[in-house]
Order: sequence, then C-alpha cells, then structure tokens
Amino acid sequence: MIKHKYLILISALILLLMASACSNQTNNAAPETNSSLTTPENEATGNNSAETEPETTTDTDKDIQVFIDQTKKPIEGNSFDFAVKQLPEGFALAEMQWLSKDNMIINSVQDAIANGASGADGFCISGNGQMTGFFYSDSMKGETGKIVILFKDEQGEELTWKKELTLK
Repeated sequence: MIKHKYLILISALILLLMASACSNQTNNAAPETNSSLTTPENEATGNNSAETEPETTTDTDKDIQVFIDQTKKPIEGNSFDFAVKQLPEGFALAEMQWLSKDNMIINSVQDAIANGASGADGFCISGNGQMTGFFYSDSMKGETGKIVILFKDEQGEELTWKKELTLK
C-alpha cells in the first residue's frame, strides 16, 4: 500500500517536472512583468483575455509562474484549471488550498490525484498529470477567496504562490 502511494507521488512529480521543462523550452519570450498581471480590477470588468495571464509571485527571489483559466468548459460542474509554468529548480508541487470565509479546502498532491481519479470536488490532478484544476459545487459560485499553492524541495524549504480569486 505504501509502495503504491510512493509510485503515484513519484509519477505525478515526474509528470510535473516534464511539463515544466517542456514549457520552458517553448517559451522564449521575456518573463512577464508585474504590470501585465491580472488584477482584481481586470477581473471585475470581465476582461476575458486576462483570465489566462500568468500570475507571478516572488518568494525569496525565486519566481513562480502559474496560469489560471476560468473560461467555460464543455463539462458538467464548476471548475477552473491552473498550470504551473515556471518553478525554481528543485521544487515540486506539494499542496493546494482554497481559503475563503465559508470554505477551507486543502489537498495534498496525493489527494488531488485521488480526486482526479474519482471525480470528487476539490483540487484535481488527472491520471496522466496533464490537467490540474479545482472543482467546486454550485453553492460556491461567486465566492471570493484565495488560492494558495505550496511547493517544497528535498531539504523541506517551502515556497508559496497566492492569488485572490472569485469563483465563476
């Protein structure tokens, strides 16, 4: 049982690292500056082009770049996708959180893989690791909260990425 959990965790981490490496090879553009980031003002005006803009947070001089996509999808239920496009070397996804005044959802990578397999609400990672997202109930629509993504390295050092978001 423990061996199975480690295999799933290692597989997910390898896929995450491969996705990060692939995106870095094809992204020859200069890094985004804070002036091009999605702001709460852009979100309030319904500017759809800003929904897939990267959000960059600097934590101890190490850049993390995460894209959030809240566009409508042809699936049942409510969700948004996110993708880690830039991460400091040696760090890997460890935990994802949705924090609002009404809900606190915290999922580890293992939880997200299990949610992806079962279709449960919360943070999800698909079986092949190509999709990462957050599924939520109708009662959470319109809720404003914070998405927090935690990354760790082998020495236990942690980096976090945070963004305030209103669920559509």
